[in-house]
Amino acid sequence: MKQAVGDHADHIKRLREALDRADAVVIGAGAGLSAAAGFTYTGERFERHFSDFAARYGFSDMYSGGFYPFPSPEEFWAYWSRYIFINRYTDAPKPVYDDLLTLMRDKDYFVITTNVDHCFQKAGFDKKRLFYTQGDYGLFQCSEPCRQETFDNESMILQMTKRQKDMRIPTELLPVCPYCGKPFTMNLRSDDRFVEDEGWHRAAERYETFLRTRETERFLFLELGVGYNTPAIIKYPFWRMTAQNEKAVYACINYGEAACPEEIAKRSVCINDDIARVIAELLNETF
Repeated sequence: MKQAVGDHADHIKRLREALDRADAVVIGAGAGLSAAAGFTYTGERFERHFSDFAARYGFSDMYSGGFYPFPSPEEFWAYWSRYIFINRYTDAPKPVYDDLLTLMRDKDYFVITTNVDHCFQKAGFDKKRLFYTQGDYGLFQCSEPCRQETFDNESMILQMTKRQKDMRIPTELLPVCPYCGKPFTMNLRSDDRFVEDEGWHRAAERYETFLRTRETERFLFLELGVGYNTPAIIKYPFWRMTAQNEKAVYACINYGEAACPEEIAKRSVCINDDIARVIAELLNETF
């Protein structure tokens, strides 16, 4: 593996040149991008929103809270409704997604992301150029599931957050499938019960079409904050497609994990830095 080495300013300049030359840009976004935008799950943000849960149940970050065995569904949904509200229905603290959209102005782009916080669409990215592979905090599905259908949850989540008391929601607000009466769950990929509804399949088809109809063009595969939890979704395909297209450039911005295979190193830009800083530098051309 080729690690990110060399002069930072030179890396930024090379990435700017690759972006300017690209006929098409594919953005691959992981959790590191939302973290750069301020959607952190620990520290001050966790304490501000979940200090009561931390005191009662003993966990110290939002991620751990998602796996806590709450003793009742009313407590489970008190936690999750608050979690979904702040991570899906509030804006990111920092304008990283807005800046990224500005960077894509006049570019032919597509976004594939494992993030489920809807930040791309809230920032104004074209919905038809987005593929959320792992689900969406804003959708419920039947826990069975009895059918491949998802349900917008905004009104239900707002009611749960508004009416919860002592870390419990009223029993009448427990969300259930309107078809079979089984409990709702989040539309998040965690096992083979994840629902890939019509919208998911249409987005997957649009992504495949984008790649297929531009396969001879100059691509920039721009990977932002993608780790190794699910590398087969974004990272490995980006490496493979870069290797197969001699006109393609692979760029990886990831604080602490920026690297690429030796086979594509000459056509890669790996930047070990904060994504927000790099995007700002690209916009302001401060290199």
